Amino acid sequence: MNLKDREPDGLLVLPHVRVQNANAISSPLTHGFPSMTAFLGFMWALGRKLAQADIPLKLEKIGVICHWHQEQTQEGYVRTFHLTRNPVDKDGSTAAIVEEGRIHLDLTLVFQLGVVEQEGETHPLFRSDGALRQKIAWDIRDLVGAMRIAGGSVLPPKPGPGIRVTPSLIGWPDQEAERQALFRRLRRQWLPGFALVGRDDLLQRRLEQLRLQDPEATVLDAWLDLSRFNYRSGRDKKDRVIWTHDRPEGSGWIVPIPVGYAALSDLYAGGQVANARDQTTPFRFVEGVYSIGQWIGPHRLRRVQDLLWWGEHHEDGLYRCCSGYESPSADGDDESPSYPPVSAETL
Repeated sequence: MNLKDREPDGLLVLPHVRVQNANAISSPLTHGFPSMTAFLGFMWALGRKLAQADIPLKLEKIGVICHWHQEQTQEGYVRTFHLTRNPVDKDGSTAAIVEEGRIHLDLTLVFQLGVVEQEGETHPLFRSDGALRQKIAWDIRDLVGAMRIAGGSVLPPKPGPGIRVTPSLIGWPDQEAERQALFRRLRRQWLPGFALVGRDDLLQRRLEQLRLQDPEATVLDAWLDLSRFNYRSGRDKKDRVIWTHDRPEGSGWIVPIPVGYAALSDLYAGGQVANARDQTTPFRFVEGVYSIGQWIGPHRLRRVQDLLWWGEHHEDGLYRCCSGYESPSADGDDESPSYPPVSAETL
């Protein structure tokens, strides 16, 4: 069974992790929240620390729920980032300004866990008593406190009314009914907040609509179309000019997001490329890959896999963040965001 379909052995939940000055510029084209590549990188870095601490857990997937954010920008018609003033050069001239976007975050991180096998047998961690599992959860939370998430510093937990900060290490039940009951309890604890899920299906649907008007429309056209509000003029019953857009109520909080990298070159051996940061790791030139995401309330998730992301590597050089979210429309449910047909005015 591949990672997409595998049920977790357990979940690690780190509620209300406060991050200061995380990177708000997720790609050359988007800003406002760190990229999922940053969270997957954090998961892999944490996995290495768990191995060093002899904690027998494998981190396979990660889910992100944002409870609060504050992007460091100057409000106005055109937003600008709050930038630092660097010291002058050695000759007294003004140093060049490198634009950096920062954001403060309050996140709940959910990890799908696999148990490390020892001598061919599964480690009995999830069958151990709750006190041991709680201690391990706090040990992991302490490790996270010494790390960075998307370039931002992790602050100490700050409990408050209705704010749970106690991490939990949860064994995943074998019975489907027990799984559903556990997930319903967990997603109530993640409110208020919004989870970021992938919506590749909306991108494909929009491309099909665009090609009804323009057979030469590309995926880039569909991505740009979904990334904006397309306003068009019309007339009401009294023949007055009105303006409408293609984001009707209930269409969802749709955002453009980077989801990985695609190869631009062959894979070079470590040390073969001059000025590379690491001279021992293989090196490859890449470009960004983009898709569409959606912010959705945790109470609308139907299963834990809808929340989780994982990384995949293909032989053709595609390194991609994959989302387990499945649209309710696949089951005949009409709650999935829908958009009106594209008219010629939007092309």
